Amino acid sequence: MVLLVCLRPDADGSDCLYHFFVASSKLVALSSMYPASSSSSFQARMQDRRPLCTTMPYLHISIALLLSLNIPTISAMRDTISAGQALTIGDKLVSKNGRYALGFFEVDSNWYLGIWFNRVPKFTQAWVANRDDPIKNPTSLQLIISHDANLVITNRSTDSIIWSTQTKITRNNTTALLLNSGNFILRNASNSSDILWQSFDHPTDTFSPGAKLGWDKITGQNRRLVSRKNSISPATGFYCSELDPSGVNQFVNTPLDSFEPYWTSGAWNGKYFSSIPGSLDYAVNNSFVDNAKEKYCTYGTAGQETAVTHHYLDVPGQSKTFIWLEGSQDWEPIYAQPKAQCDVYAACGPFTICNDEALPHCTCMQGFNIRSPEDWMLDDRTGGCLRNTPIDCITNGSASNSTDKFYSMTCVSLSQTAQKIEAAKSASDCAQACLDNCSCTAYSFSSSRCSIWHNELLNLRKRQCSSEAPNSNGETIYLRLASKDMQSSEKHRSWLLIVVATGTIVIALGLFAFIRLLVIWRNKTKNSSHIHNSAQYSNGIVAFRYIDLQRATKNFSDKLGEGGFGSVFKGFLNNSTAIAVKKLDHHAHHGDKQFRAEVSSIGIIQHINLVKLIGFCCEGARRLLVYEYMPNGSLDIHLFQSHATVLKWSTRYQIALGVARGLAYLHEKCRDCIIHCDIKPENILLSDSNVPKIADFGMAKFLGREFSRVITTMRGTIGYLAPEWISGVAITPKVDVYAYGMVLLEIVSGKRNSCVLCSCGSNHDVYYPVHVAQEIIGGDVRSLLDSRLCGEVNLKEAEIACKVACWCIQDDEFDRPTMGEVVQILEGLLEVNIPPMPRLLQTIAGSSNYSTCC
Repeated sequence: MVLLVCLRPDADGSDCLYHFFVASSKLVALSSMYPASSSSSFQARMQDRRPLCTTMPYLHISIALLLSLNIPTISAMRDTISAGQALTIGDKLVSKNGRYALGFFEVDSNWYLGIWFNRVPKFTQAWVANRDDPIKNPTSLQLIISHDANLVITNRSTDSIIWSTQTKITRNNTTALLLNSGNFILRNASNSSDILWQSFDHPTDTFSPGAKLGWDKITGQNRRLVSRKNSISPATGFYCSELDPSGVNQFVNTPLDSFEPYWTSGAWNGKYFSSIPGSLDYAVNNSFVDNAKEKYCTYGTAGQETAVTHHYLDVPGQSKTFIWLEGSQDWEPIYAQPKAQCDVYAACGPFTICNDEALPHCTCMQGFNIRSPEDWMLDDRTGGCLRNTPIDCITNGSASNSTDKFYSMTCVSLSQTAQKIEAAKSASDCAQACLDNCSCTAYSFSSSRCSIWHNELLNLRKRQCSSEAPNSNGETIYLRLASKDMQSSEKHRSWLLIVVATGTIVIALGLFAFIRLLVIWRNKTKNSSHIHNSAQYSNGIVAFRYIDLQRATKNFSDKLGEGGFGSVFKGFLNNSTAIAVKKLDHHAHHGDKQFRAEVSSIGIIQHINLVKLIGFCCEGARRLLVYEYMPNGSLDIHLFQSHATVLKWSTRYQIALGVARGLAYLHEKCRDCIIHCDIKPENILLSDSNVPKIADFGMAKFLGREFSRVITTMRGTIGYLAPEWISGVAITPKVDVYAYGMVLLEIVSGKRNSCVLCSCGSNHDVYYPVHVAQEIIGGDVRSLLDSRLCGEVNLKEAEIACKVACWCIQDDEFDRPTMGEVVQILEGLLEVNIPPMPRLLQTIAGSSNYSTCC
C-alpha cells in the first residue's frame, strides 16, 4: 500500500488534479495548510495568495459523422459522449489535458472498455469497466447513452446490453465525460455538478489522484483496489487493498477471499499513516474523512505535464508506484509495500517456498511441480504446486500401515496455521501423529512441542542459515511425501554426491595447471568492475568490499570531481551499471558506528530529486559512499563554463523546481528533518534527461521533529551562507532556503553571484543579488537574464523565479518562505508579491566597494 493521501475532487474536470509523486503543492488556502502557531512573517507579508489552476487548451477537431444505425460515432479527440453519440472500436475519448484516454482495447482475443495513460507508449490500464465480463465478438460493439440515460455497452446486431452503469436515473438527459483526473463520469446534462455515476466509485487495481478508497456508509459500498488476475488479463485477481473493515483508521492488504492482513499502513494520525512517516515523497493534500455519510481516504498531487505516475495493487499482492521515464521508455519503480515479496500472504501458492534472496522468488517443494506453468509465466502463482505422486494414505484410503516418508527442509520460517499436538512428546511421536491423519501434510518438532499442518501448506519462507548452525535463523519442517518420491530424492542425492566427488577429483588433478590460467585471468580482470555484493545492509543499501570498489573504479583512475570531504570517481557495477564512488579523505572520517548510522539514515531517503545512495564501504580507516551516476554532471558546469551546452530556459525552470521539491522533501517529509547545509550548483547533479538531484550530504544535519532548530558548527560554502551562520545562532531549515535563493539567482543569470557588470555604463560592478532586488522593484526582468538565452525566456516565469529568490535571501529567516511554499509558487499555485530589498546584502555590497546602478 502506498501512501494514501487526499485531494478534494474537482467535479468540473478542471486541470488542478495531477499525477502522484510529482510535486508538493496543496490546492488549499494557506490558513488550512499551516496552523496559526506555525505561521511565519513571510506568510503574513504575502497577500492575495490563492491557488492558480491553468487549463491546457485542446485542439478543436471538426467531427466527421459516420452513420451507423443512425448513431454518430465519437471523434477520437473528444472527451464527451452525448445522447445520440456512440463510441466504437477504434474510437477513444481523450481528457482535455491529454493524460488519459478511454476506449475499447483487446487482450488475448478478449475486448474490454477501459481507461489508460494516453501519453505512455507502453499500454498501461488505469481502469476497466468489464474486467470480469470480456467481450468475445467486437464486430458490433458500441458505448452509448441508452434510453434510460445510463451508459451501456451494446451489441448493435442483437441490441443486447453487455455492460451498464446500472444507475437509477430520473433524468433523461445525461452526458458522459472523461475528466483530467482520469475519472469517467455520467452527469446531468443540465447541471454539470450533478454526478450520477463515476468510475472512481468502482476502482479496479489503480488508485488515481482525486479518487476515494473507503466506505459509503449509506449504500454500504466499499471502494477498494483489487489486483489483476495476471500480467495480461485485467480480470479480478487474488488480493485487495481496502480500508480496515474492523474499524481501525488504516489500510490493509489482504487476500480477496479472507481477512488475513499481510500489510497495514498504520493508523491515520491526522496527517499521514503511521507506517508511512512523512506521507512519502511528493504526495500532498493528505485527507482522511470520517463523517455520517462516508469514511474514506483520497490524495491529490501536482506535477509537470511530462511526469506520469501509476499507483496500483500488483498481481503478486504488493502496492506499487511507478514513474514513467522518457529516457528509458519504461516504468521505473519508486515504491512498494510490503517491501519483501515473501511478506505477501500465500505469495507463491500452496506447497511452495518463497525466498526473497533469490530469483525467481517462488519454487516448488521437493516432490511437487508447478500446477500451471502458464499462469506462473504471467505472475499468477496463487495456484502453487501439485504432488508428483499422491501419498499412500490417499491412494489406499486409509492411514494404517502408511508407507509415506518425510523430507526435511531446514532454515525455513513456518506457517502459523499449525495444529499443536500436546500428546506427542518426541519427534517420532510427532511424525506418527502426522502419519495417522490423511490430511496431515507436514510436521515440526521444536522446543519439545509438536506441530502438524493439514491440507495445503502455505507461507513457507526460506531463511539464510550458516553451515555451523543450520537452523540459526529458521526451523526445520518435515514434508510428507510418497515413498516413491523419497526414493527418487535419495537417488538424486546419491547421483549428486557422485558427480560432486568426481568433479572435485578432476579439479584437484588439474588445479596446478589451472592456477596459472587463473592468475592471468585475474590480471586481466583486476581492473574490471565485477562487484561482489558481500552484504546487504539495512534498507537495501549494499555493504561493498574495498577491493571490489577498487576494481569497479579501475583503481580510482577516472576522477569526476573533488570536494571538501573527498574525491568522486566513476565506476561500473558488473560492467554495466555506472556508479559514482565518493572516497572520503582521512580528515572526514567518522567513527564506524556513526558512519553506518549516517549511511542508514541517508539510505532511506528515496526521492526523484535526491541522488540515490546505492551502498558504502567501511573497512578499517577507509570510508567510501557509492551513488548512482549522473551523466550530465553538476549544475555549475552548465551554468558557468563556456564550453558547456547552454541550458534553455524551460530546462532551468524545471531544474529550479526539482531542487525545491527535493529540499521540501528533506525538510518536511522525512522522519527527521534533514538540513543539507551546503546547497550550491556543485552539489546539484543532472541526469541524462536533466532531472536535478541534490547530492553530497557530508555536511547534512538531522533534526528530530520535536525540535525546531539546532546549534551546530558553521558549515557550507561562502556566498551561500545565511546570516544566522555568521551570527552563531541555532539554525533551522531556512539556511537551506537562503542558499537555494542564491542558486536560483545563478540559474537565472548563468553567472556567479559575486558580481555582474552594470549595464548602465558605470565603472563599478554591482553585487548581483542586490541588482536583482532593485530591478524587481523597478519591474525590469530582462536585464537579469543570461544573455546566452538570446531572449528565449518565459518572462512571467523569470519574474516569479527572481521574486522567489529575493524572498529566499531575506535577512530575517522568518521572512523567508519554506521550501514547500517555494514549490507552490514556482508551480503557479500561489501568487508572490514584490520582495523588499535584503538590507544586509546591500550593506555588505556597499562596504565592499560595490555600487548600485545609476
